[in-house]
Amino acid sequence: MDKQFIIEPCEKESAKKIIEGINTYNLGKVAALADVWTPLDFVIKDENGNEIAGILAGMGYWNGLEIKILWVDETYRNEGLGSKLLNHTETMAKAKGATISMLDTFDFQAEAFYLKNGYEVVGEIKNFPNGHKRIYLSKKLA
Repeated sequence: MDKQFIIEPCEKESAKKIIEGINTYNLGKVAALADVWTPLDFVIKDENGNEIAGILAGMGYWNGLEIKILWVDETYRNEGLGSKLLNHTETMAKAKGATISMLDTFDFQAEAFYLKNGYEVVGEIKNFPNGHKRIYLSKKLA
């Protein structure tokens, strides 16, 4: 007898079950070094209190720093704010036990910036988006 399966849009409660399921599996294979996601989100403001740069990052179960977004307002680019944010976040992560940092960017974004800041390319997806590439980088923090 064939089993019947239904695929439907994922609701919030189902998303929780999916996350719990993969976490249970992963932690059954490799013990956690940390209990929860530790956010490391920071902003830089100008003298008027306007947000001109920011980073959204954090550390997960195995104490790796994961950088999700690093942004600097176009008016303030090439003034060292991105490196200042990145270095601050790496320092905070190292103080919490991180030994590696990881991120992805596109060739039209910040590949050269991350290479200049000590990151190494560990992989890429060619022609995504069309005519470009998505680049995965990491850096040892120890």
